[in-house]
Amino acid sequence: MNAAAQIIKTHVGIVGGGPAGLMLSHLLSKEGVGNIVIEKRDHETIRNTHRAGILEAGSVRMLTDTGVDGRVLTEGHRHDGIDLRFNGVSHRLDFQDLVGESVWLYPQNEVFVDLAAARKRDGGDVRFSVTDSEVLDLETGVPKIRFTDADGQYFEVHADIVVGADGSQGICKKAIPAEKRSDNFIAYPFAWFGILTEAPPSAPELIYANSEHGFALISQRSAHVQRMYFQCDPNEDAGGWTDEQIWDELQKRVDGPDGFTLKRGPIFEKMVLPFRSYVCEPLRHGNLFLAGDAGHTVPPTGAKGLNLALADVKVLFEAIDSFYSTGSPELLDGYSDTALERVWKAQNFSYWMTSMLHTREDQSSFERKRILGELAGVAASRYGQQYLAEAYTGWPHR
Repeated sequence: MNAAAQIIKTHVGIVGGGPAGLMLSHLLSKEGVGNIVIEKRDHETIRNTHRAGILEAGSVRMLTDTGVDGRVLTEGHRHDGIDLRFNGVSHRLDFQDLVGESVWLYPQNEVFVDLAAARKRDGGDVRFSVTDSEVLDLETGVPKIRFTDADGQYFEVHADIVVGADGSQGICKKAIPAEKRSDNFIAYPFAWFGILTEAPPSAPELIYANSEHGFALISQRSAHVQRMYFQCDPNEDAGGWTDEQIWDELQKRVDGPDGFTLKRGPIFEKMVLPFRSYVCEPLRHGNLFLAGDAGHTVPPTGAKGLNLALADVKVLFEAIDSFYSTGSPELLDGYSDTALERVWKAQNFSYWMTSMLHTREDQSSFERKRILGELAGVAASRYGQQYLAEAYTGWPHR
């Protein structure tokens, strides 16, 4: 740092101003636990970063029951099931009938908008557009965060606890010495080619389609804008595809004897999304605690990413709140194990959904037919459907 830093003393310093960091800040502030959030991106960049969002019932309750906002219930779309489509035939899973729960289609950037507005409304200390961020002294009783704010002022945060909610490419996970963490991951041999299109919905609920040509997800965003994906090579060039080629590829993957036809429209965004599964163990180093994508990532097939982050936040909030209200570090000491129990369940579910729905270039006829047998087994069994429905709608929050 080139000048003397202005010192900020607080209980909890949070690196990352996405949904996880802002939700934790909101919950802590409600209980009188001082905190500050820093975020390298500006508000408008995050607000305009369009990301899909399927919210579990528990995530919706976190937004509504804690006083963030009820907009998810008025602007979001409740879905009571999904379609599994294979061999050109759709099989609906009725979540309400199977497990008595639903999910909500509500984009992740809208969750951010609600949380950022709630922090502003409640006087939260959230600093966007910071630079030169670093975390240090993590194994001491006063871990620190240094950063330069949007006006060029240097700051040093002195906290009791630092939370890394800064995503998979953030600084916090990298601050844990390699010899003190275990990086568990696999890379997948495929990616998703994603589009946003101005078109009416092609179906009332999401369609997860397995075909001999590869996977496709027919999703939604609003009454007039839809989001769709198809499996592609991780090195695919999105710019090399015309709208007509994209629509033809998507249609090919959902074709069937029922004549299901996608509703087409102009495509205004195209992207290729490689993905992998990753878990950092443990989720704690000294007085640094990781939450959300900073500690783990999942492929999007199981719709678990944002929901896992919010589940982490609930566990971590209760641990921090207990520490300040009782003086006991017991729940903080158990945070990593408690959070990882759910993380690994979600990793298994996401891996299973991904493996069952996608195809590989080197896939043998045996493996192709085995997967179809697996899908048929799930679709024909109430117990198989219940497992998928329970995992998709979300296990109860700890």
